[in-house]
Amino acid sequence: MTTAMNHTARFDKAMQDLPLVAILRGLQPAEAADIGTALVASGWRLIEVPLNSPDPLKSIATLASQFPNALIGAGTVLDAQQVRDVHAAGGQLIVAPNFNAEVAAEATRMGLLYVPGVMTPTEAFAALAAGAHALKLFPAEMISPTAVKAMRAVLLVEAKLIPVGGIHVRNMAEYRAAGASGFGIGSSLFKPGMTAAQVQRQALEFKSAWAGTMRA
Repeated sequence: MTTAMNHTARFDKAMQDLPLVAILRGLQPAEAADIGTALVASGWRLIEVPLNSPDPLKSIATLASQFPNALIGAGTVLDAQQVRDVHAAGGQLIVAPNFNAEVAAEATRMGLLYVPGVMTPTEAFAALAAGAHALKLFPAEMISPTAVKAMRAVLLVEAKLIPVGGIHVRNMAEYRAAGASGFGIGSSLFKPGMTAAQVQRQALEFKSAWAGTMRA
């Protein structure tokens, strides 16, 4: 319970400071430390490695050990065994493209943060009732800012809404005005083959864009 509370407090702090989740799909374990350094140096504290990346648990273990002040986890988590695998690798964050009650229960049992993908108010309420710490609005290409505003109107004010999919620096402000709490950033931030310096430039650009939404 103490571990879960600690993770929750750190997640809340990260969401207050810079609520952007780096989605490192395709990350190679050999580059995990350099890419992680680029992100953490840019102020990012939420990092996920999707499980359909090459040897993702090794990358998660590297990131978790080298960046203890960040919250490291996995994306595309689809079953309870994967939750256990991520926990064993040192991950603290479970992100999924969907809401799955078994995944939710296992994440809660292991004291991990759980951020499932949802698309409708029905899914959103079910996920929150199962203990979700935030909601991944996915795919955001199918969830317009208008839809986010409608969902925000019926959800508890403290519910964290994180659009993922097709997010770039030019559409963040509109989503933020509609009630988005933060964003998950994938290929606009990192693609296989990018250097750490390139990732850092993108990370700083997104950080500035988020700051711009706060001023708007």
